[in-house]
Amino acid sequence: MIARAAQSLRLRAADAADTLRGRRDALTPPRRLAGYVGDSDFRATGAEFLAYFRDLAGLAAGDRVLEVGCGIGRMARVLAPVLCPPGSYDGFDVVASGIDWCRVHYVGTAAPFRFVHADLRNAAYNPNGRRAADDYRFPYNDGSFDLVLATSVFTHLLPPIADRYLSEAARVLAPGGRVFATWLLLSGERRAAPPPPFRRLGAGFGPVAVADPAVPEAAVAYDEEWLCERLAAVGLTLGAIHPGTWAGRAAASHQDIVIARRG
Repeated sequence: MIARAAQSLRLRAADAADTLRGRRDALTPPRRLAGYVGDSDFRATGAEFLAYFRDLAGLAAGDRVLEVGCGIGRMARVLAPVLCPPGSYDGFDVVASGIDWCRVHYVGTAAPFRFVHADLRNAAYNPNGRRAADDYRFPYNDGSFDLVLATSVFTHLLPPIADRYLSEAARVLAPGGRVFATWLLLSGERRAAPPPPFRRLGAGFGPVAVADPAVPEAAVAYDEEWLCERLAAVGLTLGAIHPGTWAGRAAASHQDIVIARRG
C-alpha cells in the first residue's frame, strides 16, 4: 500500500511538471492511466506515427479511420486536429479504463470521435474478459472505413485471433481502403533463429515466437511468410513492409510497419 501511494505521488508530480512545461494538454492522459500503452513517450510516439500515417498510408483529412486497439488515445490525439467531415474516427480496445477516459475527453472535435469497449480476453491486458477474441466481429458495417490502424496490436495476439482481426479489417474496409499495422516479423535467418528473448514454443503455436512463455501475448513475433499468405487469403494486397529496429536493423520505427490495401 505504501509503495502504491508513493508511486501515485510520483506520477501526480510528473503530471504537474508536464503541465507547467506545456507538455500536457486536454487529450494527454495522466500517467497512471497511460502506463499500459508501453514505455515510449505518449506525445512523441503519437507525432512519430502521424508522419507514418501520412507518408506510408496516405492519410487524408476526409478519411474514415478505424483504430483497432486504440488504448487511451495515443494515436487518436494526433488525429483529432487532422480529421474533418466527412472524415471520422472510431476506435475499440479491450481495456475499459482507456475507453472510459477517451469518451469523456474527445468532445467537440471537428470530426466525430467514437470509442467502444470490447470485453475480450487477453492474457496481458484483459485476462478476465467475458468472451474470446477469435470469433469477434468488429462492431461496424462492411466497407465503413478508408483506413484501418493497428499499432502494437498484432504484436500481442496469437494466430487464431490475429487471423480473425485481419479478416475483419478487410471486411470493414471500403474498396481501395488501406491497412496500417505494426508487427514483429521473422524472415530469413531470424525465422530459423528468432532474436532473444523470442523463442519457438512448439507446433501448437504455429508461425510465432514469443518473448514470455508464461504470458505469450506479452510480445509475439510472426513468420513473414504466414502474414503474406493470410493477407492474400482475406482479400488484402500487400503494399510494403518497412522493417523496424526491434531485431537489430537500422530503421525509423521500432516495430515493422506493414501497409496493405483492399482491392
